[in-house]
Amino acid sequence: MAERPSTARGPIEEDYPRTLAEFEARFSSEAACQEYLRRLRWPDGFRCSKCGGDRSWPTGRGGVVECASCHRQTSITAGTVFQDTRKPLVLWFRAMWWMTNQKPGASALGIQRAMGLGSYETAWTWLHKLRRAMVRPDRDQLSGEVEVDETFVGGLERGGGRRHVGSKALVAIAAEIRGSGIGRIRMKRVCDSSAASLQPFVKSALAPGSTAITDGLLSYVGLASAGYHHDRRILLGSGQTAEAVLPGVHRVASLLKRWLLGTHQGAVSREHLDYYLDEFTFRFNRRTSGNRGKLFYRLIQQAVSASPAPYAKLRAGTGRGPQPVVGT
Repeated sequence: MAERPSTARGPIEEDYPRTLAEFEARFSSEAACQEYLRRLRWPDGFRCSKCGGDRSWPTGRGGVVECASCHRQTSITAGTVFQDTRKPLVLWFRAMWWMTNQKPGASALGIQRAMGLGSYETAWTWLHKLRRAMVRPDRDQLSGEVEVDETFVGGLERGGGRRHVGSKALVAIAAEIRGSGIGRIRMKRVCDSSAASLQPFVKSALAPGSTAITDGLLSYVGLASAGYHHDRRILLGSGQTAEAVLPGVHRVASLLKRWLLGTHQGAVSREHLDYYLDEFTFRFNRRTSGNRGKLFYRLIQQAVSASPAPYAKLRAGTGRGPQPVVGT
């Protein structure tokens, strides 16, 4: 008999565990995890990628369904972060729950110990696969009043001036200002503090018509002609500190460095830093969520939509710039 996804539990958007007890009761079997992934992958019902058919049946091989029209067999993990995994989905689900339900996140060593994984390398690979799923390509840009600035990860080096990168990493930060608070953020590692590096970041992070609040760095000159309201605050001679003029981004930078140092002991390689920035952004932008189970749901939802990432590609990192190890 052809099978359609069950809707017995109601809308998938509201279907996630609220507590550890609920999680353990819900996802204690491989079949339960497969069913959850199936509903997330095909929320409106099965759709064959070959013929477009909307009817399927299980093949008897866990997580594989067959199209009733063209008989193409599809694994629910194919084309997702979980593709080609040799570990049970039960373990993946536990790792995602552990990763999202701890406020400071989790390190690879912590995941290895908590999950009983055989190697640090496996835990490291899992976390990097999941970090790649934390950013949606179609996410909304920031809007309204947005502070923009840069910070070093690794601290300043002697010589070269305040904006000299050297062996450190320079991170551009944009933070929405909502009254006395901070809204959403965006972060990206940039090569340097030139206009060629910073203006593309602003254009990718901020919606046209937004107000970009920056310091007096000349690299930001030209944002007004690019469709932004530019509130340029020159520090020299003002008697104010950078923290007082741009408090939002400096608060975010401080929290980022504390997180890197606390959760990851500052041992983050520069070629992989972008993905740690993605995780920090994912957490920060959902910090007011009413239930951390919602973060678990969002991560799995995006992991189903994200492309597979082979181990060799993960090890290579972003491939941008030199690759020394940096601390905080």
